[in-house]
Amino acid sequence: MKYSASKNRYSNMLYRTCGDSGVKLPLISLGLWHNFGAKIPLSNIKKILFYAFDRGVTHFDLANNYGPPYGSTESNFGKIISKDLKKYRDELIISSKAGYDMWEGPYGEWGSKKHIIASCDQSLKRMKVDYFDIFYSHRFDPNTPLEETADALETIYKSGKALYIGISSYSSKKTNQIYKILKSRNIKLFIHQPSYSLINRWIEKDLTKTIRKLKIGCIAFSPLAQGMLSNKYLKKIPKVSRASDTTSYLDKSLITKKNLKIVSDLNKIAIKRGQSLSQMAISWVLS
Repeated sequence: MKYSASKNRYSNMLYRTCGDSGVKLPLISLGLWHNFGAKIPLSNIKKILFYAFDRGVTHFDLANNYGPPYGSTESNFGKIISKDLKKYRDELIISSKAGYDMWEGPYGEWGSKKHIIASCDQSLKRMKVDYFDIFYSHRFDPNTPLEETADALETIYKSGKALYIGISSYSSKKTNQIYKILKSRNIKLFIHQPSYSLINRWIEKDLTKTIRKLKIGCIAFSPLAQGMLSNKYLKKIPKVSRASDTTSYLDKSLITKKNLKIVSDLNKIAIKRGQSLSQMAISWVLS
């Protein structure tokens, strides 16, 4: 059956301006990190994407190695954006990233110009789009000069392969540095994507202050701490869960007795507030 988006899709979603740009992003975006790869039926992926878009979620966030296996999430998204969502392309913000391991050999990861540009081109082909709305440097590379990473982002931006440039998981210091490098080339750093949640608050030390000072946007990934801030882990680690899967991308450092106790205590607070733990966790990040 041919998909037709809800006519009321913009009725209830709130949008916030990203930094000092003219672009508004939905309060909730959909990240396609781990549940949209080759192992997942395309019909299920369509249901999730359509459900989100029908409720005003216009931003879909991907990366080159999302899956599993690597690249499969972008390929699946490409099948959908090239057909079911094709006529809605101008209503969508599509982002991807390069920096983590993607292919074998010395050029398959990190922040070299060789890797970032090749990765961007591969992602565009997999996703069957002409450009990205946002393209990110997925992580800081300590062995590549920031000027070279900026070279790659500049090439992508000025060639029209991305409308906006972002970074992910950069420290406050490195955010300042790449911001200045890009600014010297007449490119505005558009957005920073750090991890952030009730049990992962590293950005509060100095990064949030830097983001405000530079007037760039901020979009948090893993606001539910990869599922930890849900009712899934309240009593024990289920056998069918990312935490028990040895091949999972779940950050095992999150699964500690201390964090499980914190999650249990947070759930009690959520109940008093008349919310689920997940609802409270997301509303806290958005506040």
